[in-house]
Amino acid sequence: MDFFLVALTFWSLVILSLLLLIHGLWKKSWQSLVVSGFAFLLPMLYFAMVDKLFIAFALLPIVPFILAYNMKKKEL
Repeated sequence: MDFFLVALTFWSLVILSLLLLIHGLWKKSWQSLVVSGFAFLLPMLYFAMVDKLFIAFALLPIVPFILAYNMKKKEL
């Protein structure tokens, strides 16, 4: 049961972060992109250690942060 709750939490974070990523790109909201990056962070670091594809998965949460930085920079 413990593994089920962990898996449910991680996959819900992944789905939430994907939805926030789409929302942030659609509405041009840098705040949604930052929250999406933070929601991606924990599951992707866990999946990176399990699958031994650390570079591929660990760099994935950086993408929303870079997009948010670029959007915030364009606003100023």
